[in-house]
Amino acid sequence: MAKSQQTFNKSEKEKKRLKKREDKRKKMEARKAAAKEHGKKGIEFAYVDHNGHLTDTPPDPSKKVIIDAESIEISIPKTLESDREEVDPVRKGSVSFFDTSKGFGFIIDSENSEKYFCHVSGLIDEISENDKVSFELERGMKGMNAVKVTLIK
Repeated sequence: MAKSQQTFNKSEKEKKRLKKREDKRKKMEARKAAAKEHGKKGIEFAYVDHNGHLTDTPPDPSKKVIIDAESIEISIPKTLESDREEVDPVRKGSVSFFDTSKGFGFIIDSENSEKYFCHVSGLIDEISENDKVSFELERGMKGMNAVKVTLIK
């Protein structure tokens, strides 16, 4: 006698599929009944009012705001020349630490006592500890770095 090809798992899957189909049919009938009861026809629309909020009524054309494309500024506005202070990019300070074998050190700014990293690639003159130097600042990976470092005589 041959075994039946219908397994328990197959019959369970079939039952789930039929139940899903029946549930879908019931939901569709419920939506149709609700539409008949409330008198709604077709797809309802959602509108965006002049403030950007969703509404069910169309926006009032009198509140429409027309914006000139040239008036939109995407970048930072330029400051007036009279507002800008002239800042000298060259700073002065003293070398607090410098290791020539490792090729780096630190310079303390004389104005604000900030400590800035200095690499041997940013040197113009050779420096050592306690030397008075002038330098410029450049943004590095971990903060501001002193570059174009020269000795003050």
